[in-house]
Amino acid sequence: MDLALLRTFVTVHRAGSFTRAAALLGLSQPAVTSQIRALERQLGRPLFLRYARGVTPTTVGDELAHKVAPHLDALTEITEAGLDQDSATRTLHLGGPPEFTAERALPALTPLIAQGLSIRTAFGAADELLNGLAAGHHDLTVTTARPRGGLLTATPLCDEEHVLIAAPRWAARVGGPGVLQDRGVRVLDPVPLVEVHESLPLIARYWSAVFDAKPAASAAVIAADLRAVLACVVAGAGLAVLPRYLCTEALDSGAVVALLEPPVPPLRTYFLAVRTGTLGLPHIARAHEWLLRTAVDW
Repeated sequence: MDLALLRTFVTVHRAGSFTRAAALLGLSQPAVTSQIRALERQLGRPLFLRYARGVTPTTVGDELAHKVAPHLDALTEITEAGLDQDSATRTLHLGGPPEFTAERALPALTPLIAQGLSIRTAFGAADELLNGLAAGHHDLTVTTARPRGGLLTATPLCDEEHVLIAAPRWAARVGGPGVLQDRGVRVLDPVPLVEVHESLPLIARYWSAVFDAKPAASAAVIAADLRAVLACVVAGAGLAVLPRYLCTEALDSGAVVALLEPPVPPLRTYFLAVRTGTLGLPHIARAHEWLLRTAVDW
């Protein structure tokens, strides 16, 4: 049986779409359709049910994918390992949120540069990054959303703790954690909000988890980078909810103050996502393993 047909079949099975599989394989959609039909003729069985928005594997298709995918991935690993040894540099296309990538992921991967790894980064929101990964634009993506389906595989990377912070003068006006605990979240109403988006994603999540409430006001300042949010808070613009790793230095120096230290702080999980099967490529596997190992100390 033609390995090229099986490779196309496994890609379609993981992608759930002839169109997406064609983009990943560098083929036209008619070529992918033709190859799947040829394989179905050889087997005498349909492998996919066709729908307007994609395909669903038949029982035979699922069984075949379960049998052949591990072997195709192993062959890819063998051939790419040879290429990796012959090449002085392999390029990793890394996607992730700008702050986490800059503060965590890129510094962690720096030692691999001396081993011949070249890195290209792309920043974006979770959905955008996962779509780019599925389309083959990235090799590895750090994301706060766990992908669904068989095309992408995600591994939990780390949890980040969220902290409610403000400049000392605002903390003094609020009256400190004791007053906030006694009188409730409404004591924060006079304090302007600083966020990354009009929907208040971090503040709304914190308010829901800690106060069982919704924010009472819209943001006074919207800055699309969490580092800019921190700078605004340090300057006295208002309060914000930020990952602890990003504001630890400002907390230690007294530039900002934690307005509350709840017994169970809100957490957000980061995932390390790849296209299924690509961990057979040595440079992707090496970066993946390195990030997971480093993240233990985050």
